[in-house]
Amino acid sequence: MTIQERDPVCGMQVNPETATNTYDYEGTTYLFCCGGCQSAFRSDPKQFLTSDDSGEGARYHCPPEHRSPEHPVTPRTDPAPKGMTYVCPMCPEVREHKPAACPSCGMALEPEVAADPRAKAEYTCPMHPKIVQEEPSSCLICGMALELRTVTLDETPNPELTDMTHRFWIGAVAGLPVFFLAIGEMLLGGRLVTLIDRASSNWIQLVFATPVVLWAGRPFFQRFWISILNRRPNMFTLIGLGVGAAYLYSVAATAVPQLFPTGFKMDGSVEPYFDTAVVIIVLVLLGQVLELRARHRTGAALRALIGLAPAVAHQLRQDYSEEDVPLTRVHVGDTLCVRPGERIPVDGVVVDGCSAVDESMISGEPIPVEKTAGTRVVGGTVNGTGRLTIRAERVGGETLLAQIVRMVSEAQRSRAPIQRLVDRLAEYFVPAVVAVATAAFVAWSLWGPEPRFALALVSTVAVLIIACPCALGLATPMAIMVGMGRGATTGVLIRDAAALETLERVDTLIVDKTGTLTEGKPRVRSVVVALGQDGAQLVRLASSLERASEHPLAAAIVGEADRRGFALAPVADFQSETGRGVTGTVDGWDVMLGSAALFRDRQIDFGTLADEADTLSRRGETVVFVAIDGRAAGLIGVADPIKASTPEAIRLLRDEGLRIVMVTGDSWVTAKAVAAEVGLSADDVVAEVLPADKQRIVAERQEAGQVVAMAGDGINDAPALAEATVGIAMGTGTDVAMESAGITLVKGDLRAIARARRLSRATMRNIRQNLFLAFVYNAIGVPVAAGILYPVVGLLISPIWASAAMTMSSLSVIGNALRLRRVSL
Repeated sequence: MTIQERDPVCGMQVNPETATNTYDYEGTTYLFCCGGCQSAFRSDPKQFLTSDDSGEGARYHCPPEHRSPEHPVTPRTDPAPKGMTYVCPMCPEVREHKPAACPSCGMALEPEVAADPRAKAEYTCPMHPKIVQEEPSSCLICGMALELRTVTLDETPNPELTDMTHRFWIGAVAGLPVFFLAIGEMLLGGRLVTLIDRASSNWIQLVFATPVVLWAGRPFFQRFWISILNRRPNMFTLIGLGVGAAYLYSVAATAVPQLFPTGFKMDGSVEPYFDTAVVIIVLVLLGQVLELRARHRTGAALRALIGLAPAVAHQLRQDYSEEDVPLTRVHVGDTLCVRPGERIPVDGVVVDGCSAVDESMISGEPIPVEKTAGTRVVGGTVNGTGRLTIRAERVGGETLLAQIVRMVSEAQRSRAPIQRLVDRLAEYFVPAVVAVATAAFVAWSLWGPEPRFALALVSTVAVLIIACPCALGLATPMAIMVGMGRGATTGVLIRDAAALETLERVDTLIVDKTGTLTEGKPRVRSVVVALGQDGAQLVRLASSLERASEHPLAAAIVGEADRRGFALAPVADFQSETGRGVTGTVDGWDVMLGSAALFRDRQIDFGTLADEADTLSRRGETVVFVAIDGRAAGLIGVADPIKASTPEAIRLLRDEGLRIVMVTGDSWVTAKAVAAEVGLSADDVVAEVLPADKQRIVAERQEAGQVVAMAGDGINDAPALAEATVGIAMGTGTDVAMESAGITLVKGDLRAIARARRLSRATMRNIRQNLFLAFVYNAIGVPVAAGILYPVVGLLISPIWASAAMTMSSLSVIGNALRLRRVSL
């Protein structure tokens, strides 16, 4: 019995651990998001299983109230691309399959970037990334419009931006007569009455204001209603209350002015506030358009990365002819041709040809890298002047380029711990604003000058509008999104916002040796020959024998012969003793390679070469003894070379105030030799440890009050990377290490940690600046809008100016966050 986790009726993904609505049909257990979908499926399963090729259900979808135990499914009238997920940048838990408004904060959901160019469209909330839908819609938590998450080779436009732009221009044009009548009344005063009477003016304003409020402003009222249903007040709660109150008051003032008491009348008539409602709607629409465009720019780095993958690959057939195929048709094992100047389509291995490849898009280094047969290439990098034939090893979402896009996208949707403080404040902010607005209305109604009720309404609407928490909500996610994109362009991939926030507080960096400080690829460093022996012959014979061995050091010795251009000879009578060495016959010579213990057992005396072996060991080299025809012939010292960038990286990290500790499973002799070479003291070395010991060391230091970051590259480092406050993986290491770490250095260069730390400081400084701007704005704006300055200087803010101030506060936060794109790292 197989399990289908995607609801066949509405297409929603269902968690099998929490699913309560299931139905078995023809050998498959189907999971449903609710009883309504289950009932619809049971009535006629075939119509849902044949509605499209995937069986994901293209005919129906769940309405927003799908969380209720039972509900009717409704026909899907707006077919949209499948697979797109929309998330909220402020509430990562909100995920939808169509663009909508976040039901928690009201922000428009943003598309979650998919790494695979074959991915389907998905929509998500920019404040609640858990809201993911396949169609444009509103966030179930905050009411904001979902945005396109998936960035594919054929990027679709943002429907929310398009819709808001249309509403803005239509609302601005339709609202012009209302605006001009209001301006004319302010400028001309009583003289306007001679041209058009109050009643006629009110009716004209009603005609033109109604489509602006009810059509152009419809998304805001929808989000307002969702916030009420979900009991999650947000900025659209305030907009809905303020604009709704101004519009309904004005409609009543126009249709039934005789019902209003004297306190509402000015110069004998009731003054409407259609201009307030219209201008607020138009200004909020303008703010939404500018905000959506700004947020769109934060994903420019991801879209640029996706665009690096060519749309077409040159596939080599068995008859050696070429066929241009779409990238979606390339599979693992396919042989592809890359012409000079073209981008490499997928990750693979060169099987023929020689060229220099520009890998600056992943490493940041401008110098091209030579590629010959056997070397790996990365999709999206640019081939130089040579022609390459490559074998595809990773395609689609498995390529390094796709992983970079996915990690940056996930990081941008994550929430920094500081955001929790903002969330707690936001829970009380909107109710507090409503309380202030109510208090202002009561105070103006009781003690205000005439027309006191009209002025009470003005101050109340101004408080509701000016306090819209757009700036407060955008302060953290905007800085996180821009900061993540900036890091990606420098080879620093940050998996989640918590790692970015915490990195600035790290005081201890624990590093693994192999693959982190060193290259992780043992090489022959020393060749010592006995008197009367030929060094070249020693290397050739040893390499020929080791070619048949599977020992890790064998590859290093064979590689030395390749670098010297030696032709290896066949081996006869090959024998291997596990953990001791190998023997065999090469060109008639009896050759033996191995440890000192093997040679002692064979009673082969190395004489003065034994002292040389001790010297090599103290330098951190692993010594391989070589004997030819039963006589000591020489020594081969194998070591893992220190990365050229490591000494500089250690200096930069110390300048950042970090204490660096090397933890390794190697011997103390090797560990101390490497430490001395990179500039670490013996006190900063812990050697001969197991993977579990690394995790324990990290935990002990954290318990001692240190903020620990761990840098490693291997599977054995994964537990320590997960345990550390911040885990840092080398991009040249294993996938397990990268999955366990919060930060990945694409090139595996420790100098990037210093860049990541500077990025962390810059991002957190930017967040604090944004929060300061937001809090100062509200601390000043709300009391002023309530009329606190009116008794002193006679100042009472109009709702129109309150709306403009609210828009400017949001744009100031967005503009400040975008400065991170130019921060020096």
